[in-house]
Order: sequence, then structure tokens, then C-alpha cells
Amino acid sequence: MKILIINPNSDHEMTGAIQKTADNFADGEFEALCISAPGAPEFIETYEDAVKAAPGMIQLVRENEDKYDAFIIACHCDPNLDVMKEITGKPVVGIGEASMKIASMLGHSFSVISSTYYSIPNKEALVRKYSLQEELASVKSPADNMKELSDKEKYLYTAKSAVEKDNAEVIVLGCAGMTGLDKLLQEELGVPVLDGVVCALILASGLSKYGVSTSKLRRYNAK
Repeated sequence: MKILIINPNSDHEMTGAIQKTADNFADGEFEALCISAPGAPEFIETYEDAVKAAPGMIQLVRENEDKYDAFIIACHCDPNLDVMKEITGKPVVGIGEASMKIASMLGHSFSVISSTYYSIPNKEALVRKYSLQEELASVKSPADNMKELSDKEKYLYTAKSAVEKDNAEVIVLGCAGMTGLDKLLQEELGVPVLDGVVCALILASGLSKYGVSTSKLRRYNAK
């Protein structure tokens, strides 16, 4: 089995971190390759960034349709996910959808830890798109006074607040750039902490193995 992970941004450090997580999870059972979308912006921070990333993402899917068994969109806002599902017959999984839907299965409520304050409304809109608002405890980002802390520290304190103040039973890491922090935070918090890259790999590999993909009856019918 071969899975192509598409990083919609052009940040090489993030692509490398995603690849490391994929290699650790696959552990030789299947092949996973992470590639940045050609012509992608440095980061996906706005809706305009998502639009700019679309041509390169479409190109990667179409060029690799026959080479891979499934595709993953490695950005937690799931940019252009519907387009990707429409243009291929292979399973396509977004790390945002995967992590939040799995979170809803692991506890009564979940919180999403976002990287910035300005991305919170985007996460809330995504939760509503996936009809998970009843399970959402909160969407939180590190406070301004945490800027000097390490990534582990600022996301740990933010997640701890979600557990203690918002009654979150599961924590979702709301950015592909947080990959690799899940087990470190989980050990400290004592609740499930989900890395979207791993969640997407679980679903993409499972769907491929099961031999099912996106229905093309109506919504994703490209005709």
C-alpha cells in the first residue's frame, strides 16, 4: 500500500516533520510519502492561501492517481478537501476531519488546540461543517504571554486549560506543524491527544485496505 501525503504549504521543515511521523506510524507496514504542493504558499493562514495551493494540490493528485492507493491533505483546515475528493476515485482524507471525527469517538467532548487566535473561527466553522458542534468543548490557542515558551509548553498549558476549564475529554492538535507532540502532551494530561497526521493515516490506510472510497453518486460526481 502506498499513501501520498500532500502538504499544501511549502515549508520544508513541516514537510519533514510530517514525513517523520508517517514513517514512525507506518513502521514498514505500508509506504507513505509527504510532498509539498508545487507553487504553494509558505503557510496556509488565509482562504486566499488555500486557493493559491489548489492548483498544485490538484496537479499532485492527478499525476499520482495510478501510483498511490490513498491521499492525505496535511493541513488541519482541510483546504480544498472537497475538490480532492471529487477528482479522484481513491480515498482522500483531511487531517482536520480525521482527527475531529476520531476525537468524537473517544470521549464525550473534545477541544481543538489552534496555533493562533485568528485561526479559531476557521476551526469553529470546520467543526460545524462536519456536524460535530455538539461534541466540541472549545477551540483554544496559546495566550499572548506564552510566546516565549517552547511549543510543547505553550500547547500543554493551553490543552490543560481546555481539560480543566472546558471539560474536554480529548485534545485535538489543530495544526500539522504540531505533529510529534501528541504523546508528550498525552503523558502530561492523562487524556487522549490526537495528531491529525496519524489520524488521517489510520483512516486512509484502513479505507484503502477495506476497498472503499468517496461515493460519486451525487455530491462528489464530477460530471
